[in-house]
Amino acid sequence: MKEKTAVLFVCLGNICRSPMAETVFNKILKDNNLTQYFEVDSAGLIDFHEGEKADARMRNHARKRGYDITHISRPVTEADFEKFDYIVGMDDQNINALSKRAVTEKQRQKICKISDYCSLHTVEAVPDPYYGDDAGFIHVIDLLEDACEGLLMTVRKPV
Repeated sequence: MKEKTAVLFVCLGNICRSPMAETVFNKILKDNNLTQYFEVDSAGLIDFHEGEKADARMRNHARKRGYDITHISRPVTEADFEKFDYIVGMDDQNINALSKRAVTEKQRQKICKISDYCSLHTVEAVPDPYYGDDAGFIHVIDLLEDACEGLLMTVRKPV
């Protein structure tokens, strides 16, 4: 039996980008019959929204694309740096904050930026749509669909 690859998506509050990334990645895994090989979660750098559902606007736009975000917000913990093989931030601020929290070089090496896996879009980051309009949420979903496909190609273990 093969060990599961553990992927953690991280954004600031864990109510928009990271729960959407978790949901998109899980759907891609399901569509490719790979769910049994992965453990996927998301978390936030702050605990302000801990225990809350994803932002209603993100859930609404996700639903229009056929996604159902069920994640409940939680903050990143020290244990996450040991448990997860890939800790995927949404932008440079996320990456910097995660790097400061990592205790060892091995933990720091697990940190990567989601936009680095885009193939259809050329972007430096997945922007936070929280203070924007509907177009921002739609753009985030577009970017995450692209990036999660690329991420899977990178982290997929031979079956």
